[in-house]
Amino acid sequence: MELRKVLNQLEHYQSEKPNRVFTMYLNTDLADQDQQGGEWKIHLKNGLNNFENYLQEDGDSDEKRNFWAVKEKVEKFMEEHQKDLKKSVIIFATGEGDIWFADTLQMPVETEFYWEDAPVLDQLKTLNEQFPKTGIVLTQKDHIKLIDAELGSVKDTMLYELDLNTEDWKQHVGPHHADSNLGSGGAKSAKKDEIADRFEENRSRWYKSIAPKIDQLAKQHDWDEIHLIGSSDEIDELEKNMNKPIENKVNKNLLDHEETKVLEEVM
Repeated sequence: MELRKVLNQLEHYQSEKPNRVFTMYLNTDLADQDQQGGEWKIHLKNGLNNFENYLQEDGDSDEKRNFWAVKEKVEKFMEEHQKDLKKSVIIFATGEGDIWFADTLQMPVETEFYWEDAPVLDQLKTLNEQFPKTGIVLTQKDHIKLIDAELGSVKDTMLYELDLNTEDWKQHVGPHHADSNLGSGGAKSAKKDEIADRFEENRSRWYKSIAPKIDQLAKQHDWDEIHLIGSSDEIDELEKNMNKPIENKVNKNLLDHEETKVLEEVM
């Protein structure tokens, strides 16, 4: 579920005893000097135990059952994801199961735990403002890659290749090897030069034909920001033909770089 929909759902959610809402912001950033020994495990255990001890004293058996149901799901999620943790984990949950949102994020948070009548959204809203829904468009002549990102994490990647025979842009499926059909040795070099010359002659027309598709994908993925990365001539051509506003342009060839590294470059 997209963060915007999650926020909308959580903002309008209100409960009361015994069905309360668990909110967790947990710092799991190993680059943080205070986390290098896996201290998040201690913080998680203490945070859960504090609520459990309070509920034992309070004596509301229905609320205790609801909390135990949440605690079991939280511990299971953390166990399943402890080998691929990023910088933080955010969880919202109820014992009845009508609220369950759990995600590992590349963005840091301050560790906080709540058991309240409504989810505590302050940190999530701040992250959403600082790291909005982002689209990154990378160009390399007859190849264009689009990265859909949210909260500093890559959600989806799409690659389009220009079919030089039909002059149509087609979505590529499978591993990307731009030169796989060019032959070898001198023939390969000559073919690349031929394609490069043809591309320069037709770049304006070919990029004009793909620009509406990028606009459509930007609307479909609800991007708040769009960043263009590639040679200056190519990204300028794309910007000229797109209706969506461009937040930033980066004059680098990063199309074959790992997506998370590209995201770090943009951020």
